[in-house]
Amino acid sequence: MGEYARFRTGIYDLVIFDQAVRGYSQFGIPGSYVKDQWNQLGTAVSVLGDHFSPILAALAPLYWIHDGPQTLIVAQAALFASAAVPLWVLCRRRLGTGAAYLVAAAYLLSWPIAEAVAFHFHEYAFMPLLTAVPFERLDAGRRWSVAVTAAALLLIKEDVGFFVAGLGLALLLRKHWRLMGAVMALAGPLAVWISSQILIPAFGGSAHRYWYYSGLGASPGEAVAHILTHPLDALAVLTSPSVKVSTMVLLLAPLLLLPLASPYVLAPAMLIFERMLATDQPGWWGTHYHYNSALIMALLCASIDGIQRLRRWRFGSWPKISHRWDLSQIWAGAVAVIAVALVASFPLRDLFDPARYHSTGREDAAAAAIATVPDGVLVEAANQVGPNLSGRTKVVIWRSMPRRAPWVVADVATPQPMFKTLTEQRDDVAELRAHGYRVLFVREGYVVLHRTEG
Repeated sequence: MGEYARFRTGIYDLVIFDQAVRGYSQFGIPGSYVKDQWNQLGTAVSVLGDHFSPILAALAPLYWIHDGPQTLIVAQAALFASAAVPLWVLCRRRLGTGAAYLVAAAYLLSWPIAEAVAFHFHEYAFMPLLTAVPFERLDAGRRWSVAVTAAALLLIKEDVGFFVAGLGLALLLRKHWRLMGAVMALAGPLAVWISSQILIPAFGGSAHRYWYYSGLGASPGEAVAHILTHPLDALAVLTSPSVKVSTMVLLLAPLLLLPLASPYVLAPAMLIFERMLATDQPGWWGTHYHYNSALIMALLCASIDGIQRLRRWRFGSWPKISHRWDLSQIWAGAVAVIAVALVASFPLRDLFDPARYHSTGREDAAAAAIATVPDGVLVEAANQVGPNLSGRTKVVIWRSMPRRAPWVVADVATPQPMFKTLTEQRDDVAELRAHGYRVLFVREGYVVLHRTEG
């Protein structure tokens, strides 16, 4: 919430989801004014035509309490935090109470969760909780609970079907779970196909919007054929450029490679392969954004299973360090220590920076600038002020377009995502003024412009 109050959030993706959930809360379409604003300025376009994430409707009742992007920030924090509970239950059952607290702490401090929180909101906020619950219920032998939560996973995003398929493949190795495993292994890819090829186009999107695998083929069929017939090419794509390897190491090394001892690693591996086999989307390869938050819980659960398997492989001779400690508890402690050590390299470190808690002239100017904009209007907003306007206006991102919004909150002092240079930003303000926009506010680089429609 502090980032929001200090104008450090962004239109992508916080405003998009805020507008979509507001649509659900008003019993309408989950529409966003940001989506396709170039062609349909002022029209709310369904986000289901971009990603199939109907689970966002579950957040709609929260908007009856408070209608604004702050609700999503709080909801995401609650979802991430609540996932620690079933993880703790699973770990306590398998490794003991002390280890359970350490592993839960490692999850809460993990860099994938920190990066996701820094990105402010994404539908993957549901992934850790809806991953921990089926793993815990699976361990408890509750079939229907596993089936229901696996189905719920498919509502998060169209590609989560690959995760479900990977979990199903792992269940094929368990004697009394093979039928469910076979169903999940088949249903997961089928759900991906239905959502991406039928449902998303039905809501106005394109079945090929996120095809970033041109280096492997022009279609899914071609890509799969290429991987099967040229496995060394696939291996080269998985490991090049080196940032892909670095990300995979950062996912596995802090867990001391224990996920690799469990077949359950197949579930997160499916999502890892989906990203790392992409040849055209560098944003998928690294540690930034929200992508890895979809993986960390499954990797921790696989680690817990991996420890159990290592114990069995040693025929019960798992070494005791003392009468209280064995290597599983040592592992839990090491994972927690590593998570704490990595805090300094990821966004959680900002919590310890005193400068981030002080207001600046720029923040005061941003607050004054958005106060100039009346409620209910369509406004092009600089990226960092868009979320603070989203609760009471129709926000789109500030950019040069064929049509322009009647209100513009520009920023000519800091780089904006839709412009290449500050010079372009200043030129756009000058162009707006030349076409009849009046300047109503200027301060600390913020410029508010308005043109009377009609």
